Amino acid sequence: MGYLCPVCGVETADGEHLANHVAFTALTRGGDHEAWLDEHAPAWADSGPAELADTVVGHATETDAEPVSEAHTHDAPAGARASVDASAADSDDVLAEARELTAAMYAASADDNGDSENE
Repeated sequence: MGYLCPVCGVETADGEHLANHVAFTALTRGGDHEAWLDEHAPAWADSGPAELADTVVGHATETDAEPVSEAHTHDAPAGARASVDASAADSDDVLAEARELTAAMYAASADDNGDSENE
C-alpha cells in the first residue's frame, strides 16, 4: 500500500518511505514540510522512521502503489551521473589549461628576471 505525501502529493511506496520523504524534505528545505511536521508530529525530530510513519500515514491518502520487494538503493537517477561525468571531463580540461598557463607564467618570469638564480 502506497501513500501520497500530505504536503506535496509525492507518491511513496509505503509508510516508512513517506516518513523519510517528509522528514528529509523538512530537514533539507524546511518550508511546508517542516511546518506540517511541527503541527502534526511535534516530536518528529526525535522519532524514528517507523514511529513517524505511524503518525504521517494517518494524514496521507492511500494509493495502489506496490511496495518495493526487491533490494533497491536510493542512488541518484542514471541521468544525474552523466552530468557529473561531463563536469569531471570539463574540470580535467580546465586543470590542464591551468597547468599550461602556470608553466608559461613561470617561464616568462624566469626570462624577465634574466634567470638571476644562476648568476
